[in-house]
Amino acid sequence: MYTELKKKNILVIGDVMLDTYYKGDVKRISPEAPVPVFLKCGERSTLGGAANVAGNLIAAGQSASIMTIIGVDSYGKAFLKMLEENKIDSSLILLSESRNTTVKTRFLTSNHQQLLRFDIENTNDISKNEEIELIEKLKIKIFEYDLIILSDYMKGLLTYSFTQNVIKLAKKNNIKVIVDVKDPRIEKYNGAFLLKPNLKEVGDLTGMPAKTLPEIVEASKMLCDRCSVQYVLTTCGDQGMILVNTLGEYSKVNSTPVEVYDVTGAGDTVIAYLGTCIANGLDIDKSIFMANIAAGIQVSKVGTSSVLLSEVERYIIEHADKHESMHKQTAFQDAYLIKKRNPDKKIVFTNGCFDILHIGHIRYLEKAATMGDILVVGVNSDASVKKLKGEERPINNENDRVELLAALSFVDHVVIFDNDTPYELIKAVQPDVLVKGADYKLDEVVGKDIVQGNGGRVELIKFVDGKSTTNVINKIKHNL
Repeated sequence: MYTELKKKNILVIGDVMLDTYYKGDVKRISPEAPVPVFLKCGERSTLGGAANVAGNLIAAGQSASIMTIIGVDSYGKAFLKMLEENKIDSSLILLSESRNTTVKTRFLTSNHQQLLRFDIENTNDISKNEEIELIEKLKIKIFEYDLIILSDYMKGLLTYSFTQNVIKLAKKNNIKVIVDVKDPRIEKYNGAFLLKPNLKEVGDLTGMPAKTLPEIVEASKMLCDRCSVQYVLTTCGDQGMILVNTLGEYSKVNSTPVEVYDVTGAGDTVIAYLGTCIANGLDIDKSIFMANIAAGIQVSKVGTSSVLLSEVERYIIEHADKHESMHKQTAFQDAYLIKKRNPDKKIVFTNGCFDILHIGHIRYLEKAATMGDILVVGVNSDASVKKLKGEERPINNENDRVELLAALSFVDHVVIFDNDTPYELIKAVQPDVLVKGADYKLDEVVGKDIVQGNGGRVELIKFVDGKSTTNVINKIKHNL
């Protein structure tokens, strides 16, 4: 997946800041007042806000430019120097005599506990003249960019008119715009490709409850409608991410299991890796997969920091089998999305209990996979198996059976169904090829009317002689 990434030119427009960290310890109380005395022993500064997004783009192997406004002050000079050191293009930055550069200073103990933060900032909207000057700069260089990221920290840069002018100019030049949103005036994001709120923001932006999955999906669909965007991706912290499109269809990605040290800048990492993948033409699911891993790596670090593409690559390689297996496990209610996301692929469907996986199953599924591009396997739930096979079955529970099937390289999706037959699942998947064992007669195959009615076909595959779960169980009992 990561080998598909090439170097693209990505522009980040948004509020920037310097993130400064003072490291030290508190060992006594001041004699002047009942306050702790912080003894500083170290200091460092990093790029924050939209600049951290740009830094993550560079770390992901992309070419990054930044458009923003900063003050003519010592912090601004330090900021420009850091951009240069990080190879981030600063030619679209506007210097202002009337604003100061935003600085967030954090006091940390030696074990990384944050004691205090103090900010220097100006959150007034930029002037009309400044808006015009920035847009004129953008008109000259917009042809250089493959994608634009808007990073809104509500510090005054992304006004309604400026944001709309950027999006309209980008659309005119067929450039996608993705937005890390903050402003409750959500109409200013109208026409973007994707919005990325966090869990709290999706509720605040819509005024709707957004705690349960159905509530998040409903609120996200409302954002899609009101802002005329194709996707809303809600980041839910340790609960992962939820993607919703204009039709209200959703998919959920679980978070990467890591030890969390600091969530500062995690949203910047997500939007940067999303932008990297989308600019490279990866589909939205692969893009979210990469962004999710990058975010997991980022929160395992202390403070605002960039995530290298090599770190993401290493994680994918080390966890390849687990992630591939999890990615193949599809919920029943999401089964209809398989066809929607693969309209040009030939979908093959088969089903069974697959209680004790044996060579007969392997040969059968391997043969089925050759009949199309994507193999979907329906698996009877534990309750369904008990109805069909008796109280002593299944031997392996549904989660184990699904995980074993998902581990097979030629299986693409595994879906559990509760009914006695897979008819409703077949109706949802709408396969092009329906496969069953040759012990069935054609008119006995459940779902053949659906498949043949859509111009598809039914295939019967001969089983390996003497290989069945029942035979395996009987042999084990005989040897006891």
